[in-house]
Amino acid sequence: MTGNGDDMAIEGIIGKKVGMTQVFAEDGALVPVTVIQAGPCLVVQKKTAEKDGYDAVQVGLVEKISNRRITGARRGHFEKAGIPPMRTLVELPYDGDANVGDKVQVDIFKPGDSIDVIGQSKGKGFQGVVKRHHFKGGRATHGSMFHRAPGSIGASAFPSRVLKGMRMGGRMGGDQVTVKNLRVAKVDPENNLLYVRGAVPGGRNGLVVVRFSKNGKRGQ
Repeated sequence: MTGNGDDMAIEGIIGKKVGMTQVFAEDGALVPVTVIQAGPCLVVQKKTAEKDGYDAVQVGLVEKISNRRITGARRGHFEKAGIPPMRTLVELPYDGDANVGDKVQVDIFKPGDSIDVIGQSKGKGFQGVVKRHHFKGGRATHGSMFHRAPGSIGASAFPSRVLKGMRMGGRMGGDQVTVKNLRVAKVDPENNLLYVRGAVPGGRNGLVVVRFSKNGKRGQ
């Protein structure tokens, strides 16, 4: 079974962020979009409520990878499924029929579909409280001696410690981010490209998971 948008039961796909551009909508409006190289993907494993306690399929992104980069356990996992090794595996929900070896392609989506995009945000390294937590900071005038410092981080007499969760400087970015309820602007099945209205997390060539929104609209 291959994805054709009608009988495909798998609710998402793996892709890579290509970059951003602009397209014209039907009404002539210029719309900023993110281009995603979505799929093709293959179903590697099917999990059922009877055996695993929940229903899901393990989907892998088809891309070139050396066998030397695959561990023995993972190599056996792919040999059991009868498909070539893959680097990226993700579990996705499905509704209806799905089997090992099924191909998932970008044409499961249509223009107007409401989707969620999951990716890893860009890493910013160690940052202070002004950039990391949007603190206002002190006066920038000469002699103030208080510009971008965090200020007090707790009382000295009681409780004589820094409370858990205090906003301070630290490593910023590199977190899993989910952007919900984005809209599909265009689908290019020949080149496996998905055009999404707005921005998605991560940098160029960053891996993303695109799935249908739980209560979102689907295009006709």
